[in-house]
Amino acid sequence: MTDTAVSGSKAPKPEVERVEELARRVLSADILLPKFQRDFVWTKKQVLDLWDSIASDYPIGSILLWRSREELRAERHIADLAIAEPKDEYPVNYLLDGQQRLSSVCGALYWNGSDPESQWNIAYDLRSKRFLHLSNLDAPPNHQVRLNWLPDPATYFTQLNRVSSEKDETDLRLAGNALFTRLKDYKIAAVTLFGGSLNDIAPIFERINSRGTPLTIVDLMRAATWSEDFDLFDAIDNLRSSISIKGFNDIDRKVILRSFSASAGGGFSEGSIDDLRKHKADDLNAASKSTEAAYKLAIDFLSTDLGIPSDKHIPYINQLVVIAEIFRLLPKPDATQRLAMKRWFWRTSASGYFGGWNTGNMAADQQAAKDFALGKTAEIATSAATPNAEVWKNQQFRLNTAHAKILSQILAFNNPIDFLTGQLIDIDKALHYQNTKEYHHFFPRDYLINKGVPARRANALANFVMLTADSNKKITNRAPSDYLQECQQKLGSDFKKAMETNLISDAALSAAMSDDFDEFIVQRANTIQSRVNELIS
Repeated sequence: MTDTAVSGSKAPKPEVERVEELARRVLSADILLPKFQRDFVWTKKQVLDLWDSIASDYPIGSILLWRSREELRAERHIADLAIAEPKDEYPVNYLLDGQQRLSSVCGALYWNGSDPESQWNIAYDLRSKRFLHLSNLDAPPNHQVRLNWLPDPATYFTQLNRVSSEKDETDLRLAGNALFTRLKDYKIAAVTLFGGSLNDIAPIFERINSRGTPLTIVDLMRAATWSEDFDLFDAIDNLRSSISIKGFNDIDRKVILRSFSASAGGGFSEGSIDDLRKHKADDLNAASKSTEAAYKLAIDFLSTDLGIPSDKHIPYINQLVVIAEIFRLLPKPDATQRLAMKRWFWRTSASGYFGGWNTGNMAADQQAAKDFALGKTAEIATSAATPNAEVWKNQQFRLNTAHAKILSQILAFNNPIDFLTGQLIDIDKALHYQNTKEYHHFFPRDYLINKGVPARRANALANFVMLTADSNKKITNRAPSDYLQECQQKLGSDFKKAMETNLISDAALSAAMSDDFDEFIVQRANTIQSRVNELIS
């Protein structure tokens, strides 16, 4: 790492420090754990392995500190231990990497001994020279010493004197002395970064973070806005919990944060989100309440007016940001306004507009939402392009893509009929996320591949219908001209209705009866797009 790693900073400074002293610095708040640090996740075995490395004088890696004047909120506990009140002066030292290791050292050395099941109830067996977890608070056998005796030499050696009654007293004393000396002498490298902003530090944190978990803007803003009266994670998670009954319980935190920023008087972009650090807890709590109220109304609109069953079925999740903003400003849109919102939803969905949502789009869409909510416009202004049928011909069917979600929703609106059995398709089952059992090729995939049609083309969106798995098995790899005749015979006059509910026009059916795949795709794509145009207009 060079001195250009953090903008405006001087070169990183490595120092060698005793690990016990680093633990004391954390507990005394000389080293702070910023709120974007992850929870302690190590297993009991990982904790014992770390202590075994220390006792064996194996390296356990360096830690990374950031000395900064940034005023970030910090954790008040580590490893079930209270951290002292931090000093008021800046700069301070923030721990960027090494939390799991320092937590394991702090927890074991300074455990208060109150919970027998604690992961910090650790002892060292002087005979086997191994660390182990104890299951009670009783005094351990003479040949075992608790690790929380080690910080106080008087306590430690008083307890170690118990081995005088053991036959192998000399060996046990030697092992006990060696453990004490190893801890007092064990050192690791502490590298300190100087200066720079939180945004400068974020990519460094992500690169060195041992779990490989990206540091998101939500993590950064939690650290920048946290107080005893406000926690951004709690605010967002409470909102998600309040709408979970509707099936919208997994909305990305960043999506909600965009709305949160707008509720606080800002915008949807990351640059605007950063201004949340300027607000006091009362303002942030007020923004949280208004955002939650808006999301409840927005989710009700999605599920009731649009038939969207969960957040996973929204074509582009950032559409929710704009819809929520409208409901924040206009909690009770009338029937005409709700129709306009539906038109906007389908237009931005089918055009793929939100696939490239940038800062300029965000500002324009926020203003469009405001103008619509205030009654300045009858429609929600958008620069979304006019969709066309090409997407249904060329894109492949994957349920997690926007246009596959749109197709499944449009088919669901039509209450599709299984054209082999004449029974209604179970829409709830079909719309269940990642349920591919109710979606199948109209021209069987194996049939097309045997005819030399590439798999990508066989998987075109326009070649998919809702069909039960049992019916699909009966079709297998038969030519459409073959199995469709059987369907006609079974359903009689209901056959045409079954085709219509699956958006199969007369022209598309005629092409299928002739086994003309190319013409079928063209005609089916046109029919799907016609339905989209109806929703838009």
